Amino acid sequence: MIVVKVGGSAGIDYDAVCADLARRWKTGEKLILVHGGSGETNRVAEALGHPPRFVTSPSGYTSRFTDRQTLEIFEMVYCGKMNKGIVERLQRLGVNAVGLSGLDGRIFEGRHKDSVRIVEDGKTKILRGDHTGTVEKVNTDLIDLLLAGGYLPVLTPPASSYEGVAINVDGDRAAAALAVALKADALLLLSNVPGLLRAYPDESSLIREIPAADVESYLEFAQDRMKKKVLGAAEAVQGGVRRVIFGDARAGEPVSAALGGAGTVVS
Repeated sequence: MIVVKVGGSAGIDYDAVCADLARRWKTGEKLILVHGGSGETNRVAEALGHPPRFVTSPSGYTSRFTDRQTLEIFEMVYCGKMNKGIVERLQRLGVNAVGLSGLDGRIFEGRHKDSVRIVEDGKTKILRGDHTGTVEKVNTDLIDLLLAGGYLPVLTPPASSYEGVAINVDGDRAAAALAVALKADALLLLSNVPGLLRAYPDESSLIREIPAADVESYLEFAQDRMKKKVLGAAEAVQGGVRRVIFGDARAGEPVSAALGGAGTVVS
């Protein structure tokens, strides 16, 4: 079982990712794809006159502040354009993919955080009206049902709160929770960089290996959203996933290259 998470930033080659997934799927590998859509969501939000607001937590993590209107734009892009675009690519390649959000069937479930602590202008503030959370439960029964039926699941945030409210969750950490719940052999976190860089954006500074017991000490090298990927990797290996690979989704055969050791390997 391999869980593949592909991000939503500029430069990602979804055609290459899907073609590689399709080749491997047809050989009998069990695969699940989790995807993001942050870049397109930002573009659509700007066009709709509700530009994204990014906030920084006291611990230094950057995330999207998700009020109700932002959540609805997020759903429109992630669950609509991005999810169905990926499903269509896979269908054209002969893979019977099924696209679902974490809200469907409560595939991803967690606690709704209505307020968030942020640092702004050097001051700690509390913002209310947030629709975010963290995946705490995974509905593996539904995933197993799809896989047993010969379908390739294509999953995306949002998740469901315990009260049934849609919540924005980090895709990398959701993929990590999924990989742990399914006892996956590997979790691939593919983005628009070759892996974790010691001196971002210098791609020659790629960190090739990280010991599983020492993942969090590498947070100092993670910039912006890469911090969540490193955190997700730590959660995955702590939960029993044997390998996590930060790989490059910009060209070639991204899944096969990552599984072959390209990128940053956490094991």
